[in-house]
Amino acid sequence: MNYKYIKSTVRAALVALLLVGCSDILDEQPRSNLTPEFFETEKGIHGGVTSLYAHLRYIYGQAYYYNTCETGTDEATFAQSADDNFKVMDLSPNQTPINPSNSRSDALWQAAFPNINIASGIIEHADEVGVSEDLAAEARFFRAFDYFMLVQTFGGVPLDLGAGELAFNTKAVRTSVRNTVPEVYTKAIFPDLLSAVENLPENPRMTGTVTKTVARLYLAKAYLTYGWWLENPNNIPTYPEASRQDPDGKDAQYYYQQAYDIAMTAINNPGPYSLQPTYYDVNVATNDRNSEILLYADHTESSEYYNGGSLTYGSGGAPDNFAVWMMTWNYTNIRSSSSSTKWDPISSVQREAEQHLGRPWTRMCPTIGVIENTFADKTNDSRYDGTFTTVYRANYDKAGIDGPVYNANFEEALPGDAILTFLDEEPATAIDYSVRVDIDRNGDGVISGDNEVNQDPSNIGAGVLSGRKDFVIGPRDISRIVYPGLWKLGVYRTDNNGTLGQPNAASTRPFNIAKFSELYFVAAEAAVKGATGAMSARDLINVIRERAGKWRFDNNGNTEKFEDNSAAMTAATPATIDINYILMERSREYYGEGYRWYDLVRTQKWAELAGSYEIAGINYFDHTPELVTRDIKPYHYLRPIPQGQLDAMQGATDVYQNPGY
Repeated sequence: MNYKYIKSTVRAALVALLLVGCSDILDEQPRSNLTPEFFETEKGIHGGVTSLYAHLRYIYGQAYYYNTCETGTDEATFAQSADDNFKVMDLSPNQTPINPSNSRSDALWQAAFPNINIASGIIEHADEVGVSEDLAAEARFFRAFDYFMLVQTFGGVPLDLGAGELAFNTKAVRTSVRNTVPEVYTKAIFPDLLSAVENLPENPRMTGTVTKTVARLYLAKAYLTYGWWLENPNNIPTYPEASRQDPDGKDAQYYYQQAYDIAMTAINNPGPYSLQPTYYDVNVATNDRNSEILLYADHTESSEYYNGGSLTYGSGGAPDNFAVWMMTWNYTNIRSSSSSTKWDPISSVQREAEQHLGRPWTRMCPTIGVIENTFADKTNDSRYDGTFTTVYRANYDKAGIDGPVYNANFEEALPGDAILTFLDEEPATAIDYSVRVDIDRNGDGVISGDNEVNQDPSNIGAGVLSGRKDFVIGPRDISRIVYPGLWKLGVYRTDNNGTLGQPNAASTRPFNIAKFSELYFVAAEAAVKGATGAMSARDLINVIRERAGKWRFDNNGNTEKFEDNSAAMTAATPATIDINYILMERSREYYGEGYRWYDLVRTQKWAELAGSYEIAGINYFDHTPELVTRDIKPYHYLRPIPQGQLDAMQGATDVYQNPGY
């Protein structure tokens, strides 16, 4: 295996620091490479630990890896401007098949193995250097973290990077042997996480560092995932081929119970973590790094040096946090009129560095099923409102444009007024998508020709309703080109100063990786699989649903809303919870956060729940849903080993690649 880059680079990881408000780490000398000698000093150990956190930026917020976690699931498909990076992951008809060259899971492979080696270097040298046990425990956590992500994505992966199993490697090697899935779990993931749980502190060493609770979440998730792997209810193949037997003779039920017990221990001993009072509070940018967030890939708007990227223009590459661009459609094409008597087009919704807006890329979009089924209850449940941007409001004044403007039905619209609304439900009166206007585009006072006659006033194929000033689109009328945006991951800046700010920069918000709320889901899923304890699956899910029923702000209505629908939410929970219900609740809670492919693969529900979807086409005037059937085969449950890895290896590589690719 070609690991020469493991020795020489961590991609400026120390420069791309992610801990907030930690001056003692901020003062460390940035380095672009870590050598074996560097780990023999206390400063080197601290620098290595810092790089463990920094490496998260090369995975989380990296849009092409994010795409692999969402596109092709029941949460997302490719959008109008998608290239093959996105289309191949959809597994829909007439697209290039996923192969070792085009699968963007390479982003994980390339980031994880260097980090694993750095973690091993820290673990090997921590005692002789004399640093505290919690630093070595942080390294053990991240080594397990990366191996857990890898084994879920690719199946068995190598534990020996050239110097022996779980040993720090200092030389380039071009051969490799993959361990089996049980070996990766029982030799690496479980021992490291158990050690991390024992030795990590209850409270973070510094803002954003890992703790016992964080390690318990990942240990519980690993137990749960391994239990599913042992059970293998749908006979999904694994690779390298291995018996679905635990080396210690434990069965799937044992691991489900372990997952439940560990998750409940974390819930009952939360340390500094807690659920936020409302779902809106979890995701609103002004409350980033709140008590519910266990782990994040951090960024900052205060310094390009520590942000790891430009604060004015994002390049579309790691370590920028640019994932949310992918699900942001080109809302800047919406048009209103500068005149109340004739349609004189003007851009009323400008690109802005604001959580509802941001930089459009139109690469990914939700399916109609997400809008209609996943978030069917938009009245009691606050999570639809706390997930999507469904109302686009006038902000032309921030671009120096004098108002007012005139919108649907030639109604006056002022800054802050709704220009376009994605309706929560179909209206009693049908939306009129046929309204047309005449436009004097060349300014000669004469309207003539196809370019000036019978134009769509909204410019994006939206419709009108009588008495409303906003253009509207119904829930079944979204398409690959016009759809609700992903508010929860939206950009946020404090330096806009009444202007549009820096909408072309990548997001300077942290990308959330793990949340305290997931402990309830892990325990609930384990309970569905037979684990027993003080709380049932329904009890656990209802903790989350109760919170979802509490509103303090109507995000898309842009107004305070103090409403408690928690009783209605918990009453509507089925008496008996099954895996499909758990997965639906997980989607409502974590939609668009990069969980979904792993959830569907773990439970072997990918083909069942995401085998088909509805969406309209790539043209603005297309509101006719198309039923698309995906070709999800059993071998797709593992991603291909990246071609770059195979090219760097000596000898035959066919046995190294996952079958089917």
